[in-house]
Amino acid sequence: MTFDELDLCDELKKAVAKQGYTEPSPIQAQAIPLVLAGRDVMGSAQTGTGKTAAFTLPLLHRLMAGGRPKGPYPRALVLTPTRELAAQVAQSIDTYGTLLPLKSAVVFGGVGIQPQISKLRKGVDVLIATPGRLLDLCQQGEADLGHIEILVLDEADRMLDMGFLPDIRRVIKQLPGKRQNLLFSATFSREIQTLAQKLLHNPAKVEVAARNTAAERVEQRVYPCAKAQKRDLLTKIIDGNNWYQALVFTRTKHGADRLAKQLNRADIDAVAIHGDKSQGARTRALAKFKDGGVRVLVATDIAARGLDIDRLPHVVNYELPNVPEDYVHRIGRTGRAGEAGEAVSLVCADERSQLKAIEKLLGSSIPVVRVEGFEQEKHASPPVERGGGRGGARPGSGGGGGGKIRDGEPGFAV
Repeated sequence: MTFDELDLCDELKKAVAKQGYTEPSPIQAQAIPLVLAGRDVMGSAQTGTGKTAAFTLPLLHRLMAGGRPKGPYPRALVLTPTRELAAQVAQSIDTYGTLLPLKSAVVFGGVGIQPQISKLRKGVDVLIATPGRLLDLCQQGEADLGHIEILVLDEADRMLDMGFLPDIRRVIKQLPGKRQNLLFSATFSREIQTLAQKLLHNPAKVEVAARNTAAERVEQRVYPCAKAQKRDLLTKIIDGNNWYQALVFTRTKHGADRLAKQLNRADIDAVAIHGDKSQGARTRALAKFKDGGVRVLVATDIAARGLDIDRLPHVVNYELPNVPEDYVHRIGRTGRAGEAGEAVSLVCADERSQLKAIEKLLGSSIPVVRVEGFEQEKHASPPVERGGGRGGARPGSGGGGGGKIRDGEPGFAV
């Protein structure tokens, strides 16, 4: 299938062609016709598969086909969990709607509210928002949601994880009862399915990836080491392999700041982003990382959600997440849009339970790479024989410059 075969207006097809795309991705090929037909859709796809365009393109088409009603009120609402994802969706709307007479606005916290109010007062067709700031605007009487024709919940699973369900319910109460609903999520957890049952009417279900699986193009490896050795091992891997761009995950904001400072002291240019940083600081840090101004971006899960970085080659789990699904989200930052990627996890003895839960979710073990001089604490159990994991290291590959590296060994006891 090509984009020309999809029933999109000529202006959208021209905008898509200008971006160099000729064939829709699987999620786009399946979801776009359903949205164009007016169906409620429950969609799931791995990150980096074109999920955003899967709803922005048909959303823009339907708004154009419906004509412009009287009044300056928004007709489509896209709810996202983070500022970064809201900005990404807004960019997609601007890119594909460049030839259309439709206006859009993006609103989120962490920045001044007055410019957002001014834009809403001028009238917008598409409103992209995070729940908290949207409710603030509604309470001030600056956002009228009574004319919404299409509601999109993007990254719905993350919104639930972040505790936004009460806010989502408050927003929905302000919407017209008759509307089209689109829900997109990386996973179809029980909580998501419960939400979908209450929100969607006879939805079409689109799931282009196996449930909760990691991106197939991402090579995954585990590096066992003592907790106190993690910083030195990370430095060795980055410098030894001459990595020029790596996204590193920590569990806490303080940990992200501390690690970024430590890497800078080791002459590895790094910057941290997390929820306590201002939106301006986060935007500048991300721009610097994308442009090659820094080699390492250290981030927490919330700050990194929705980051859109083309051809990101490496993701590092400096600390494993407590929620197994977050591992899938993290490594999904690389291996996007058909590119290869690598995900490295530095695992100490205290993180065995998290690793076991992650491997259970993946349905396979993750290959282990041992670097001489970097081992687990002495109280760690001895290695046990276990098969290699899906998406694992290629023979003869592997990082950790310097020292002897035994790549793809059986996993250690969990």
